[in-house]
Amino acid sequence: MPTVVSSSTKGAAICVALFIFSPLFVAAWPFMNALIDIVPPAYAKMRQDTLKIISSSGTEHSFDIEVAASEKEKALGLMFRTELGDGQGMLFPYPIERGLQMWMHNTYISLDMLFIRADGTIARIEERAEPLSDRVISSGSPVLAVLELPGGAAQRLGIKAGDKVRYPIFSGT
Repeated sequence: MPTVVSSSTKGAAICVALFIFSPLFVAAWPFMNALIDIVPPAYAKMRQDTLKIISSSGTEHSFDIEVAASEKEKALGLMFRTELGDGQGMLFPYPIERGLQMWMHNTYISLDMLFIRADGTIARIEERAEPLSDRVISSGSPVLAVLELPGGAAQRLGIKAGDKVRYPIFSGT
């Protein structure tokens, strides 16, 4: 004969389970709160600004950018994003020129990485960096910043190494 469980018995079992497991949830709360601080939402917007790139042909391209200024913002970058529109990008500025390394860990979209010297000259471009790759992408020389654009943007717009970026942190702008 099948066992019949009344709704009051089910309710009592749920109450007992909550009573038993609630200390675990309370004990885990500081950890969960810290985890939320470490892993911000994928679309948390950073400071917004604009910059311009002037190609060797004299064509000027304007981009709406997010500026990854803090170490936490730089660590997150464009990770977990599923899109980056034309005319958008993210700038990673540093206080002094140095060799920089980037990667595409947890980055779902292809990106062009423009490595920019202190005078605003594009030193090197890594085109169409492979999504989700842990391959280290190096600047190849000391640079002051990296600008990430949608994959293929540099080729489509005719942007090349040697072109100039106009933005307040660069001395030649």
